[in-house]
Amino acid sequence: MNSLVVMSVFAAAVVLRLVLRLWLIGRQIRHVARHRDTVPADFAGTVSLEAHRKAADYTIARQRLELLTTAWGSAVLLGWTLLGGLDLLNIAVREAVLPRWGDLAYQIALVMAVSVIGSLIDLPFDLWRTFRLEQRFGFNRMTPGLWLKDAVVGAVVGAVVGVPLLALVLWLMAAAGPLWWLWAFAALAGFTLLMQVVYPTVIAPMFNRFQPLADEALKDRVEALMQRCGFRAQGLFVMDGSRRSAHANAYFTGFGASKRVVFFDTLLSRLTPGEVEAVLAHELGHFHHRHVPKRILMLMGVWLGSLALLGWLMGQAAFYTGLGVQPNMLAPNHALALLLLMLAGPVFGFLLAPLTAASSRRHEFEADAYACRQASGADLRAALLKLFQDNASTLTPDPVYVRFHYSHPPASERLAALAGR
Repeated sequence: MNSLVVMSVFAAAVVLRLVLRLWLIGRQIRHVARHRDTVPADFAGTVSLEAHRKAADYTIARQRLELLTTAWGSAVLLGWTLLGGLDLLNIAVREAVLPRWGDLAYQIALVMAVSVIGSLIDLPFDLWRTFRLEQRFGFNRMTPGLWLKDAVVGAVVGAVVGVPLLALVLWLMAAAGPLWWLWAFAALAGFTLLMQVVYPTVIAPMFNRFQPLADEALKDRVEALMQRCGFRAQGLFVMDGSRRSAHANAYFTGFGASKRVVFFDTLLSRLTPGEVEAVLAHELGHFHHRHVPKRILMLMGVWLGSLALLGWLMGQAAFYTGLGVQPNMLAPNHALALLLLMLAGPVFGFLLAPLTAASSRRHEFEADAYACRQASGADLRAALLKLFQDNASTLTPDPVYVRFHYSHPPASERLAALAGR
């Protein structure tokens, strides 16, 4: 493997991804702006021109911010890699940590330093998105104090959960021999399954309050639906999503005995009992079709392939030098290898976005069809229309942009499919 070839291929991939993403965003902005002043015929009787314009303006504002973050992200990526940022940070962390705390501590510190710096680099965009863009369109309900609390709690939880897992993976890379990647994959897979149990019962309550559903009539209706669908949950909960955002949602989470159904309080305040039942039936459609296990298996397949690839790349000096770092091949730096994979992997994975997005949209159609069999299709259509309006989702997205970025079908496609049932 030649370092110049690696550098050239990586640079070309970064530029290609940047150009493609900017082109797609530009298409979305132009398409939505062109249709801003005309409500689509299928929605003329149910969506006001004012709501349609708000959705268009919200979409355009988000896409303009995405233009900036996309260009900035590509510049930061090149700064980490080909311009030597990661190499300089590695030298600084090694000199500060290695002599005193040893090799494993140094490698953990390197990964954590990249994570912290990356978060600080993205911080202005996150603040702008929350307190300017979302605030402008009436969605943000986050106070600076709550935002800061979330940031601190998230950082602490991330460290408590992530550092031991990172230490285990780095130890396996050093001690488990040529097939370390199989052991590392097993560790990641086990951690993922464990989080399906721990997150809904331990971590999520650190950020939101979850109260049992108090509406007895709605509770009886929901429990009857779950019984028809063969779904058992440990409880029905209402989450105080309105503390942070006006956006509404419902979901089920957990694994085995930890499964629970969660409604945003914003959702319950907007929908009728029949519409709530239909939305939940859609979520249970994902359960019925085993969409969550399928997605987890797909993710694990990507992890397995990526770790196997890394197992080979770690022994190639050009992998490091071609991406801007100078390795010591006599004493391999496993943290550097992991970081380079995490930085470079998404550049090439972006080309798979249409496939993953198409799979996700197909799952949504399947869940909708299941909901129509278990509840009222008319109620589901009415609920989705309310949610599209309340969340200011544009009714006129660019078709090409949709194929790359939409994990859910556009409103026109989704409601048209429901109308035919």
